Amino acid sequence: MNLCNFEAYLAEKIKPMPEERKSLNFIEQIIENDLANGMPKDHLRFRFPPEPNGYLHIGHTKAIGISFGLGEYYNAPVNLRFDDTNPAKEEQEYVDAIKYDIKWLGYKWDNVLFSSDYFQQLYDWAIQLIKEGKAYVDSQTSEAMAEQKGTPTQLGVNSPYRSRSIAENLDLFTRMKLGEFGEGEHVLRAKIDMQHPNMLMRDPIMYRVLKKKHHRTGDTWCIYPMYDWTHGESDYIEQISHSLCSLEFKPHRPLYDWFLDQVVSPTHLRPKQREFARLNLSYTIMSKRKLLQLVNEGIVNGWDDPRMPTISGLRRRGYTPAALRKFVETVGVAKRDNIIDVSLLEFCIREDLNKTAPRVMAVLNPVKVIITNYPEYEEEWLEAENNPEDATAGYRKVPFSRELYIEKEDFKEQASNKFFRLKLGGEVRLKNAYIITANSVVKDTNGEITEIQCTHSKDTSKKVKGTLHWVSIKHAIKAEVRQYDRLFMDESPDSHPEKDFMTFINPNALKISSAFVEPSLKNANIGDRFQFQRIGYFNVDDDATPNHLIFNKTVGLRDSWAKQKSKTQPQVQPNNNRQNPQRKAIDIIQKLGKKYTNLPEVKQQKIKAEILELAKQVDYDTLKPLFN
Repeated sequence: MNLCNFEAYLAEKIKPMPEERKSLNFIEQIIENDLANGMPKDHLRFRFPPEPNGYLHIGHTKAIGISFGLGEYYNAPVNLRFDDTNPAKEEQEYVDAIKYDIKWLGYKWDNVLFSSDYFQQLYDWAIQLIKEGKAYVDSQTSEAMAEQKGTPTQLGVNSPYRSRSIAENLDLFTRMKLGEFGEGEHVLRAKIDMQHPNMLMRDPIMYRVLKKKHHRTGDTWCIYPMYDWTHGESDYIEQISHSLCSLEFKPHRPLYDWFLDQVVSPTHLRPKQREFARLNLSYTIMSKRKLLQLVNEGIVNGWDDPRMPTISGLRRRGYTPAALRKFVETVGVAKRDNIIDVSLLEFCIREDLNKTAPRVMAVLNPVKVIITNYPEYEEEWLEAENNPEDATAGYRKVPFSRELYIEKEDFKEQASNKFFRLKLGGEVRLKNAYIITANSVVKDTNGEITEIQCTHSKDTSKKVKGTLHWVSIKHAIKAEVRQYDRLFMDESPDSHPEKDFMTFINPNALKISSAFVEPSLKNANIGDRFQFQRIGYFNVDDDATPNHLIFNKTVGLRDSWAKQKSKTQPQVQPNNNRQNPQRKAIDIIQKLGKKYTNLPEVKQQKIKAEILELAKQVDYDTLKPLFN
C-alpha cells in the first residue's frame, strides 16, 4: 500500500463528527434526570444574572451560552436578571451595554428583571427571619466580625450581639431602613452556626447600610441585601428551575439552600444551584476590577478598545457572534477550572471569516513598482473573485495601471531559491493580473529602494511559484490601519503574586500605520469585514468616516505567536537510553486514532496532520497484517 492509498484509508477512518448534538454534558444530564424523575418540562426556566458594574467579557460568553443555549435546546424561557444590589458600582450604562451584547450574540431573553424589583419582598422575608430568631443585628466593626469568624482550621466564636432580643433586632433593623444609622454602624446577619466547617455558614451578613443613590430605586433604600441573600431568593421568586453558576460559587451552595429553606413553600418549585468551570483564557485577564483599571489608567481607550477581552471590544475588533458561539461550544462545559489557549478563539474567528469575508487587496508597507512596458496612460479593470469559499459571493473589478504598490518585504535584490517572492531577474504573478519580472531598482541617497522597474507578460498560463497582492497607485485609497495584538505578553498575567499584572502589558499591542487599499473599499461601512489577501482579516472601525477609512486587524491568517513560542522553548534532547526505545509510528497512529473522534474539531485537525506525517514512516510490511 503506497502513501496515497494509506491517506485515503485514514480519510475514510477519520471523519468529522456529525452536526447533531454531541453527548450530554453534566448539566444537561442533571436536567434530563430531573425530567425523568417527574419534573414537567414546562417548569424548566433558566436565568443569566450579571451585575451591572462593568462590560461583559469573553468569560461571560460561556455563562451566557450555557443558560441561553439550554433555553434554546429545551424551548424554555431564560430571564435576564441584573443583580443590582451594590449601588456604589452599578450604572445604567452597564445595563444597556449588557443587553446590547446579549442581543448581538443572537440570544433572546424572556424577561428583563432586576434584583431591585424584589427589595421589598427580601426585606419582608428578613423581618420574618428576625421574628423567628434566625437573624440578628450586629453592631461590631467589620474587623471584629472577621476575627470572630475564625479560619478554615479554627472555629468561629459568637458575636456578643448574637443574643439580642427579637424586639431589639426588629427595632434596629427598622431604623437601619429609615436611615438613622451611618454606613458600617450595623449589619443584619443570619443566625446559623459560627462553628460550621464552611466559613460561609458562620452567620453571614444579609444587609448592610449603603447611603448611595441606586440607578433604579434612587434614594428609596439605604440598606441593601448581600448577594448570597438575594441570589437564591430571586431565583425562587422567578421560579428558576436550574440556577447555574461558575465554580467559585460551589461553597456557597449550602448557604443558598439554607436561605431557601426559610422561605420555600411546598407548593412552589424549589430552584437547584449547580456549578460549572468558568472560562479562563491565556494572555487575558477576566477581573472586572482589573479591566476597569486598564480603562481608568488610559492603557486602553475604553471598554470597547479592540485590545480588551470585552464582548464590545471583540465586536469592534471584528469578531462575529458565530465565532464566539462556536468557541463556547468547542470549549464545552467542564467541572474543573482550566485555561483555554487564546489560539482556539483566534482559530474560530479565522474559520468563520474565511467563509464569509470578501477578499480585497491592501498594501500596508508600500514600495513603488513601475511596469516599463505597460502604456503610461492606459488602465484596465480586471475581474477578481470576492471569496473562493463562497460561490455566491461573485466577482468585482480591480484597476490595473503602469504604477503599482507592493509590500516592501515582498522584494529582495538578491535572494535564495527558497524566496518565492519578487527578486531581481525573478518572476512573480500579480494576483488577478499578469506575471512581472524585476529588472532594476532605483534608490534614494540613503540606499533605500524607492522604485522597482519591471516588465509584464500577458501570458498568464506560465507557471510561477510566487503570487503577490498589489494596488494601482492612481486608484488606491489611503487608509489608516490599526494592527492589534495580544494585550499581555504573559500567558497568565494575573497569576504572579509577586508581580503586578500591569508589568506584562505588551507595548506592541497596537501599531498604527497608513496603508493603500483597492478602490472597491471606498464605500465600506463601519463593521464590514474583509480579508486583506496574504495579510489577515480586518474590519472597518467605529471611528471611520467616508473621508477617512480606518481598518482594525482582527486576526492574522496564521498564528504568529505559536511560531514565536516554539523559538523560545528549549529543544528537547533525543533520548539515547536503550532501555526506552522509540515507539513505532504505527503504534502512535493507532493510539491517536482511538481518541480522534472524541476531540474538538480544532484538535482533530492537528491530530490528522500528525498522523499523516507519521504515515510517511510506515512501510508496506507493517501495514500488510492490518489489512490481511
